[in-house]
Amino acid sequence: MITPPPKTTSFYWELFKSTFLISAFTVGGGFVIVPLMKAKFVDGYHWFEEKESLDLVAIAQSAPGVIAVNTAIIMGYKLAGLQGALVTILATVLPPLITLTIISSCYETLITNNYIKIVMKGLQCGATAIILDVSIDLIRKELNKKLLLPCLIIIGTFIANYVFKINIMYIILFDALIGFLFLKNPKYN
Repeated sequence: MITPPPKTTSFYWELFKSTFLISAFTVGGGFVIVPLMKAKFVDGYHWFEEKESLDLVAIAQSAPGVIAVNTAIIMGYKLAGLQGALVTILATVLPPLITLTIISSCYETLITNNYIKIVMKGLQCGATAIILDVSIDLIRKELNKKLLLPCLIIIGTFIANYVFKINIMYIILFDALIGFLFLKNPKYN
């Protein structure tokens, strides 16, 4: 069990600064936030255990809205209640707000610039690599447990989406139902 950090001014500043930087460098979608938050809050500060952080991210994914903001709200609230949630919301929303304000003021110039296009392509490749790394890590952890049903859920979900092009929302609902019905046993956790 991890001891929660003391709720001092320096804690709130560290929480804001860390979340702000994570938000500023989360390029490529909300799933990129998972390894960045893990690196900072689990491995760096030891504010969460890995399993707990993954559970919080799973909850954030299931809620409507932007996964990065949802994750920040849940983690901030878990760390420091309403004040922690407000700090992390502000820190998560500010970087994209600042970036979008700058981009919108000079959109025409940016959209036609070949260097910007090249930089964006590089960012897409980097974000793809990070998402792939997280996916492989999660799959490896499930395979190491040597439990058949979770591995079948992973494989079935991939095939249903990639091969049969089934809407991901239906797949997620089906996976949730399987989890609810069959994974109640603590040995699957």
